[in-house]
Amino acid sequence: MKIVFVCSSNICRSPYCEYMFKRMIENDKALASKVERVSSAAMLNKSFKIHPKAALALKREGFSDEEVFAHHPRYKLEAWKDLKEADLIIGMNNSNKFFTPIPFKKKFKTLSEVAIGKYVDIPDPWLMKDIDKYYKVMDGIKEYLIQFAQNLKNS
Repeated sequence: MKIVFVCSSNICRSPYCEYMFKRMIENDKALASKVERVSSAAMLNKSFKIHPKAALALKREGFSDEEVFAHHPRYKLEAWKDLKEADLIIGMNNSNKFFTPIPFKKKFKTLSEVAIGKYVDIPDPWLMKDIDKYYKVMDGIKEYLIQFAQNLKNS
């Protein structure tokens, strides 16, 4: 399975998902046997570097500065090949689906849908000034990723 995580700008939520899910795959042979490739992309905004709070959230998870700052946000046009080849495009909320190119909308599910089977909006933490509120969003994403990984292994 080829998975692309998407969000508005590819600077907070989707790179966090990409990094965390790749780590899960590296540490779990059963999961690795189900997932061939993981990437991420922006559906709305073209950005140029990871958000500083996202970098902190990833470093809090044990990723090095070198790993974190190796992320280069990709806009949907730059990620077209990945979107085309993807088996599943996972967004954070329905607005991500709205901005997903028409040929790929049928592959789109939200993270909550693949994790718990129902839609729950994952807010964009980009504007959150309080780091604890930012981390709370990212911790929620991590829980969804863990559940999604378990669902994949059980499928």
